[in-house]
Amino acid sequence: MTSVQIARPQIALQAPTAEDAACCTPTGSGPIHSAEQAQKLASLLKALAEPTRLQLLSLVAAHEGGEACVCDLTEPVGLSQPTVSHHLKILVDAGLLTREKRGVWAYYTLVPERVSQIAAALGDFTTPQSS
Repeated sequence: MTSVQIARPQIALQAPTAEDAACCTPTGSGPIHSAEQAQKLASLLKALAEPTRLQLLSLVAAHEGGEACVCDLTEPVGLSQPTVSHHLKILVDAGLLTREKRGVWAYYTLVPERVSQIAAALGDFTTPQSS
C-alpha cells in the first residue's frame, strides 16, 4: 500500500496594523486574524455555496434597474415562489441583498459593497504576503 502526501499551501500571517484595528468590516482586506473573522467569512461563503443562490444573485444584479421582484426570479431558476423566497432570505441574511416590500411583492437589490468584501478577502489568499 502506498501513501499519498498532499502538498498544503503555506499562508503567511501578518501582525495586525493600526489600519486593521480601525477597520470595522469583518471581511475587509488583510489576513484573517481571528476565529470570529473566519466564522463570519465562512458563513458568507456558505450562503454563496449553492448554485441556485449564485444564479439568483446574478439575476438580481443583471436585472433592469438593479432590482428584481421575486415574481421575476421564479421562472429563470425553475423553482416555486416559496423556494425562491427561501434562497433570497438566506442572501438577505448574509447581507448580499436588500429586501424592500411594496404591496404584496418583495423587491431585491444587490449590495455591491458586500460582494467587494468577499472579493477582497479571497484576493488575500492569492496575494503573496511579505515577511
